[in-house]
Amino acid sequence: MLPMGAPKTVLLTVAALGLAGAAAGALVVYGGLYNVAATVQHTQPVHSLLETAMHQSVKLRARNIEPPRLDDERLVMRGAACFRDKCVQCHGAPGVAQGDIGKSMQPLPGPLVDARHHWKPRELYWITRHGIKMSGMPAWEHRMSEEDLWAVVAFLARLPDLTPQQYAEATRTEPPGVQGLLAAPACGAASGAAPAHPGDVRRGARAIFQYACNACHTIPGVTSSSPNVGPPLEGIGGRSLIAGKLANTPDNMVRWLRHTHEVDRLTAMPEMGVTEQDARDIAAYLATLR
Repeated sequence: MLPMGAPKTVLLTVAALGLAGAAAGALVVYGGLYNVAATVQHTQPVHSLLETAMHQSVKLRARNIEPPRLDDERLVMRGAACFRDKCVQCHGAPGVAQGDIGKSMQPLPGPLVDARHHWKPRELYWITRHGIKMSGMPAWEHRMSEEDLWAVVAFLARLPDLTPQQYAEATRTEPPGVQGLLAAPACGAASGAAPAHPGDVRRGARAIFQYACNACHTIPGVTSSSPNVGPPLEGIGGRSLIAGKLANTPDNMVRWLRHTHEVDRLTAMPEMGVTEQDARDIAAYLATLR
């Protein structure tokens, strides 16, 4: 039987430990004690903790995805091209080293030759589409078609079986003939443009930071470091003009986002390669900022 006053002592002890933990965390954060340099590795406990959290997060969010048939040779060929164009610089390939960026990142983006042994196809699709925060792994949702995303997954299933010579043949840009995995097309070079649909506000809110608009603009609803490069976009939906030149209509916003230098050849704003549909979605989101 606990003596009188014991519950109060336990509560005070727990509270004291909680305050001590919070103080230690604040010291690490505000004292700059954790070295964020990419020239220094994470400690093994930190690396393992982040790795476990990432694996569990992906498995949870990918659990209901139904993969298509992935043994179609045409799909594998297309995936070979996408892997060559989008993945090799960070992950390397059989007989091919990572690029300088991939070699120097922390955590290191390891080779994908054994990816099929660690991940289910639906999980590889989710990672390719959505990326991984704070790891350097980008989200390809707005730069690769749905077919290309699955094509990468199909190729990753084939990758462990390829020798360096077979990989070189699979990803050759202009091979002399078509046999097996040869004649890999350029990734994203799908025939014909998909018809544009009316702007989707929710998708636009996601697309706007996937095109790095928040690198220069402070945008309501979008996380950023409060940059001072371009003007804040708060209230842009209620402005009468876009860039002081175009009437603020959805079509004109799409034009400004896609053909910026055509509208104003002297502007410092770069053209970001926004697709027609993504521009419509971003325009729909911007229209809500009043």
